[in-house]
Amino acid sequence: MVQTIRIEAEARGRAGKGAARATRREGLVPGVVYGAKREATLVAFDPRDIMKELHKGSWQSHVYDVVVKDGPTERALLREVQFHPVTDRPIHIDFQRLAPGARIRIKVPVVFKHEDSCPGLKAGGVLNLVRREVEVLVDPEAVPETFHIDLAEAKIGDSIRWSAIMDKADAKPVITGRDFVVATIAPPTVVEEVAAPAPAAEPAKKGGKGAAKPAAAAAAAAPAKKK
Repeated sequence: MVQTIRIEAEARGRAGKGAARATRREGLVPGVVYGAKREATLVAFDPRDIMKELHKGSWQSHVYDVVVKDGPTERALLREVQFHPVTDRPIHIDFQRLAPGARIRIKVPVVFKHEDSCPGLKAGGVLNLVRREVEVLVDPEAVPETFHIDLAEAKIGDSIRWSAIMDKADAKPVITGRDFVVATIAPPTVVEEVAAPAPAAEPAKKGGKGAAKPAAAAAAAAPAKKK
């Protein structure tokens, strides 16, 4: 199951662009925790804590405990990060509060096992990823860290579908009504070598040194036969 990550925050007193700019001048990143039919909580984060989470990757698949100093601890998902257009530094963070007992919509990364021994890949096939992540509805207390698919028996031409995922637990895909494709084992790409065409012969030059003489000129140049 996915690990719940603790991230510390400070409470902010006011909303609005002016208040957000003031928070940034203090060296913090403004943010908000919203949802679950409760009033939004205005917060601010140490930018180093935010960058640490962003560098981990798959941050949209993690569950966070946002610990507000002298305030509540909010269990939430990191939903959106706004970046500065020039520096690429985070300038605002949105967390979605999780309601107790409610399922959440979340993307879970797909990991493939036994690629080294996969018959299709050993035969020269190519693993074509249709979906690197699968979006599911799941209990926030039971979010899988990753989904695993075993390629130990996959052959060239095989389609690996949702039903092949080993550890779905209670997760339900957002795509319903069909066993959708997650990946395929595509045949190897064959590149045909095309021979370069032979260079065309140069046409004879008219006049000038080395040019071929016309037949009439050649005949005139020949010595006359004695009678």
